[in-house]
Amino acid sequence: MLNYLYALLESEARLAVAALGLDPGLGVMHFDSPSRDSLASDLMEPIRPRVDAYVLDWITRGPLRREWFFEQHDGNCRLMASFAQRLSETAPTWGRAVAPLAEQMSRMFSASVPRRSKRIFPSTRLTQNSRREGRGIPPKLSTETLPRPETICRNCGKSTRGAQYCGTCSPIALRENLIEAAKLGRIATHGAKAEALRAATMRRQEMAKRAWRSSDLPEWLNEKVYREQIQPRLGGITVSAIASVLSVSEPYATNIRSGKRVPHPRHWEKLARLIGCTTSKVAHEVFRRN
Repeated sequence: MLNYLYALLESEARLAVAALGLDPGLGVMHFDSPSRDSLASDLMEPIRPRVDAYVLDWITRGPLRREWFFEQHDGNCRLMASFAQRLSETAPTWGRAVAPLAEQMSRMFSASVPRRSKRIFPSTRLTQNSRREGRGIPPKLSTETLPRPETICRNCGKSTRGAQYCGTCSPIALRENLIEAAKLGRIATHGAKAEALRAATMRRQEMAKRAWRSSDLPEWLNEKVYREQIQPRLGGITVSAIASVLSVSEPYATNIRSGKRVPHPRHWEKLARLIGCTTSKVAHEVFRRN
């Protein structure tokens, strides 16, 4: 596949060099050889990275179709005609990429020739930049993007509209990805680092419980007040704010906010201040209910 695109690029480079009146066989960086056009090979080098990027983008977007290739008896893989035709459609792109470089090369060669008369630079028949400059129009800059390769479903091989999977295979792939992500999550949460963090948190919480005394709790604040006055108002507080005030994890703060978990009594006063409940206000509500 890559060699085929290189062949297309070489063909376009050879045509560009010949159109400017240069000999494609007389190279500068490549040695002259009867088996290749050395000057065309010189001109190919700056464009090779774009060809490589095009192929890399293609194979990273999705798998290639099996019917695009056939394997010979000697193990070599050949391109099928349909796939070769698809790759040949990129030839004009490589031709437009080579054109300004070929003209620049022609100007460099022309500038090295001593002249007695007024210097006349070679024509730019490939890009028409000289004609544009004569009309006062700035040279046209190449902003052409590479043609996007066809995307193929990674599971069944059908054509897709830029997605990795088709509509039929997408739910299956999503389920498999979720299962794999769950496995990785379980491995991460049972690793040595996670166990050490949990142990440190449990020690910190246990020390806080031992340091706390029930006498530190205000007289007006009890479990009934927490359940009836404080917890229902936690719905207006964000989970991150609860977790930050209590120094607990966000999953645990979520359970506190929803009422699934009743926090330790040492946290009740902090939650009361978080929702803006003063002592007199809460006491008034309790006495009114009783």
